Amino acid sequence: MKPIEQIMRIGPVIPVLVIQKASQARKVAEALVSGGLRVLEVTLRTTEALEAISEMRQVEGAIVGAGTVTNAKQLADAQAVGAEFIVSPGLTESLGAAALESGLPFLPGVATAGEIMRGLDLGLAHFKFFPAVAAGGIEALKALSAPFAQAKFCPTGGVHIGSAAQWLALRSVLCVGGSWLVSPDGDSVKTEARARQAAALRGCSEVEKGTASGDFAS
Repeated sequence: MKPIEQIMRIGPVIPVLVIQKASQARKVAEALVSGGLRVLEVTLRTTEALEAISEMRQVEGAIVGAGTVTNAKQLADAQAVGAEFIVSPGLTESLGAAALESGLPFLPGVATAGEIMRGLDLGLAHFKFFPAVAAGGIEALKALSAPFAQAKFCPTGGVHIGSAAQWLALRSVLCVGGSWLVSPDGDSVKTEARARQAAALRGCSEVEKGTASGDFAS
């Protein structure tokens, strides 16, 4: 199992996916992986999300995790269907403890200095900055990164193809989360094209950030 930092470094964008019908999940995953985005976050916002995770896990090359995990039961349910990492919109002590006990790579959401400090106290150093734009945008994350040099982030919430590179240029940012990748009309060709555009994004060089993303390509 890859540590969360390795997962974050695999590609510049993690698609944040709301899957209404599990029957469409594999098709979506295949298009995204073909476009160069292997790490996929399926949000637990729909009744078929867990089944969708199970379906996407069958796609070669896909690394599938569960997002919008808010409690220990959801975490256990996601782990049971094969989720390979967990993303939460916030961080509570109970969820943090459950995540650490599970052994799954965990990316908790934070928006304030206090929340980052809570995560650091739990031994965590990788966070989802959420909701990225509403929480103050790039300037806010720059300010938060200054006193927490050990922390690395995946900004999510309001990030789009036109702004992603600006976020990625921050030394504290390893990747971004985005919900724009899947074509609204379900066209796999369009989804793959969007994925290729996102996979080609580059911000601050990987050398400057300390590790080449290619080290974790397998």
